Amino acid sequence: MFRFTSIAACAAATLIAVQAGAVRAQNSYPTQTVKIVVPGPAGSTTDLLARTLAERLGKKWNRGTVIENISGGAMNIGARAVARAAPDGHTLLIAPPSPLSFSHVLYKEPGYDPAAFVPITMLATIPNVLVARKGLPVETMAEFIAYAKANPGKVTYASGGVGNTSHLSAEQLATRAGIKMLHVPYRGSQPALTDVVNGHVDIFFDTLTTSVPLYRDKQVKLLGVADLQRSSTVPEVPTISESGLSGYRSITWFGMVAPPGTPVALAERINRDTVEIMKTPEMQTFLSRVSLSPAALSPEETRKFFRDESELWTRVIKEAGLELQNVQ
Repeated sequence: MFRFTSIAACAAATLIAVQAGAVRAQNSYPTQTVKIVVPGPAGSTTDLLARTLAERLGKKWNRGTVIENISGGAMNIGARAVARAAPDGHTLLIAPPSPLSFSHVLYKEPGYDPAAFVPITMLATIPNVLVARKGLPVETMAEFIAYAKANPGKVTYASGGVGNTSHLSAEQLATRAGIKMLHVPYRGSQPALTDVVNGHVDIFFDTLTTSVPLYRDKQVKLLGVADLQRSSTVPEVPTISESGLSGYRSITWFGMVAPPGTPVALAERINRDTVEIMKTPEMQTFLSRVSLSPAALSPEETRKFFRDESELWTRVIKEAGLELQNVQ
């Protein structure tokens, strides 16, 4: 009885010590510069959102909060770097869908498990939109599909890399519309969009944030919004769903996660600080200006959102018959 009581007491004391340590770590966080990894190049919507948030987190925490762009490998390289970082909250990842929900379905050895990341929060969402080069001889989705059918395999579509949302959006379009297109992958969304503007590639699924200014300046065409409702930003542009492909949907979202093994209490602390900033009038104004919809969620709500998106895009990948890729 004495031995059992002693073991139980020791276990209880150990648990209390661990919990106390977690509380102290949470209260003292951060103790050094916080690095937020963006798994793509500067200038993208992800990068813009991350930098805006990092500036405000740095002020709140009174610590340096920096952005590190680690592009390449369809965002797998940057995500892998965070997956291998210390789980102490001083390295975080802000990314769009692929590395957080479905890269493991497309790549043989991405070097990390998306489900192992510790969710912090969802930051924002935005509809994707089908962008076309100015000289492409179409003005509507119906005309584009007819053009692609008349030129099988000749229409080129850019993407931010294999497995990027822009890639899967185009594959979903090809499957639904019964057309064949040639994939031209880039190392990130910004160079892909640049080549559409320069007329080197025909189409690209982009976010409203970066494409609308070019559309307003008549440098590109917008053929369809990839959400179920028209966007208030460009209400004149029909949805792809209403243009003949009923139910077609593709949105980009931005999640914030920590390395596997990060304590739940610490993730919740970072969540509270981040959500508080995301709900400020200043941040809401910023989101509206760049056509983003706020989506501040709890860690558990974020995990469920990731899981639902993984199911959606896994289905698209299978229907498109995409083969497993090697990480470059």
